[in-house]
Amino acid sequence: MTAPNKTTIALGNTLAAVTLFLMVFTQSGQAQQSEMFGPYELHYSVVNTTFLSPEVAAAYGITRGKKRAILNLSVREHMSEKPTQPTEARAMILKGKTWDLIHSQTLEFQQIKEGAATYYIAEFKFINEEWRFFEVYFRPEGVEKTYTFELKHQLYIN
Repeated sequence: MTAPNKTTIALGNTLAAVTLFLMVFTQSGQAQQSEMFGPYELHYSVVNTTFLSPEVAAAYGITRGKKRAILNLSVREHMSEKPTQPTEARAMILKGKTWDLIHSQTLEFQQIKEGAATYYIAEFKFINEEWRFFEVYFRPEGVEKTYTFELKHQLYIN
């Protein structure tokens, strides 16, 4: 077995930073929420890109800026009716758009796999204090039904 090189260590540190970022924002009640669609729970958060370190943003090709944000989505399948029972992360097919009173944009999702977790991130621009509307069609892998997720979120420049 060979010793890790600087690139491997840097990538490991970047992945650890992204994992920490996603854990903070997916466990924070104010930044992350979820909605049930049958047996599937869609977790979502909207985060300003200025919360990302320059290294993490660069590693995933995310442009940081005071008027830029990301929509973060993940879906879990509830394997039982009991909320205390384990859930299973699922990959999904996504198509979506976002708009405000002036601009409309198609969302281009990037898949991020971290161990057993799968996240989907899409960047977008926003106007300070404007309401942003989202409409996302998603279908968990291996499922025939497509679900529609809608969100209205107000964003602020930090």
